Amino acid sequence: MRVDLFDFDLPDDLIAQRPASPRDSARLLDATADGLQDRLVRDLPDLLRRSDLLVFNDTKVIPARLKGVRGGAAGRQDVAVEALLIRDLGGGRWLSFARPTRRLRPGDELAFAGGLGAKVEAKREDGSVVLAFESFGPAFMASLEKGGAVPLPPYIRGGVADAQDRADYQTLFARYDGSVAAPTAGLHFTPGLMTALAAAGIATAGVTLHVGAGTFQPVRARDTDAHTMHAEWGEVPEQTARAVEATRAAGGRVVSIGTTALRLLETVARDHDGALKAWTGETDIFIVPGFRFRAVDLLLTNFHLPRSTLFMLVAAFAGLERMKRAYAHAIRERYRFYSYGDCCLLRR
Repeated sequence: MRVDLFDFDLPDDLIAQRPASPRDSARLLDATADGLQDRLVRDLPDLLRRSDLLVFNDTKVIPARLKGVRGGAAGRQDVAVEALLIRDLGGGRWLSFARPTRRLRPGDELAFAGGLGAKVEAKREDGSVVLAFESFGPAFMASLEKGGAVPLPPYIRGGVADAQDRADYQTLFARYDGSVAAPTAGLHFTPGLMTALAAAGIATAGVTLHVGAGTFQPVRARDTDAHTMHAEWGEVPEQTARAVEATRAAGGRVVSIGTTALRLLETVARDHDGALKAWTGETDIFIVPGFRFRAVDLLLTNFHLPRSTLFMLVAAFAGLERMKRAYAHAIRERYRFYSYGDCCLLRR
């Protein structure tokens, strides 16, 4: 499909720079009926059914933005370096974006804040690099906590994070280190809201998708067929797979909290003829209109960038024209957009 079909104009002042406080006071555009209703996230228990199952992404954002220096060697000058870790390749090796990329060569040694040392192992055609760190596992994560910064997207205060973002850019469900971007729909949930959902008889389950920067990269191609998604690692536990299948058998609905959980559930369903199984692996699924959804009935998601893979996904889920009307309403009513912004509830 033509990428320009997914374009729209968004005033800059609607891009949220901080989350709502408390989190469940964020606005929610209910698009599950024929019309559009303005609600709040804390109204969610009233919008769902007792037999519904909410599926959250329990990944944890790591302080993946690093600053350091390339040491001078063989007559080369020291160079200030910034790196954004994208994906853990194992054994201390990380796929990363780094700058200035053109001044880095395989074999260059880099020293980052927090005592982290790395070597440039390889440069790839897409502009990414593979960094091989001297440590991995718990020791690496401890150094990363000391020297790394929260990897805010550039549309939030120029990507410059502060101490408050350490808490703000992490969901209530965060358990497993690995994401370089938050599964932002999960940012709206509070302990009080979870208590209210449980009291309403609404069940919950978790999956893990370590969100990489590729999910949020702009689509520069003119046609969706020419865009390539970066792979991301995910896991559907046996307990969650059984919960999804039991919900379906009982006539309930599967509600994905965010596009990341949806992408993982639909990857597994696609690969197992519609069934949900315990699964571990990598997914590069790219969902555009025409995709056949098999796992998810409702989707709670934030408002996304124009021409992004995520806006394409919600257009595939709820219909492009319907989403254009919903986004026009959100802009007119001054909903807050993107990672720290408001959200909408969609049905397919």
